[in-house]
Amino acid sequence: MRTKAAALVFFLALAAPLLAADHVVLRVVVVKSDNPDAYVKEIDRGRELLKKLGTTQTIRVWRARFAGEQAGSIVVSVEYPSMASMAKDEAAIEANPEYIAWYKGLDKLRTVVSDSLYTEMK
Repeated sequence: MRTKAAALVFFLALAAPLLAADHVVLRVVVVKSDNPDAYVKEIDRGRELLKKLGTTQTIRVWRARFAGEQAGSIVVSVEYPSMASMAKDEAAIEANPEYIAWYKGLDKLRTVVSDSLYTEMK
């Protein structure tokens, strides 16, 4: 996870002029899970950990319905107010062993199909 945080910090340094408007950032993670109910419960646990850390993101869990081959997939959206807030949140979670252990434990319940980052157009 440290590599991800370092890459994000490097990106932010290069993109600082582009971030002047500080658009909303959305991370979308599509997963497959043999036990979606258990996965959603773990996401709820993660929300509590993030709340304790005082992070800014909003996490929602969706099930793909009309999505072709992806129908039935679980989609987790993580919305940040800005790229700067995303970087700040990432730094906080990278320094928290409880969160890191929780995040690694998700791999027992899911297979990540895709992980994308979007910025809002204004």
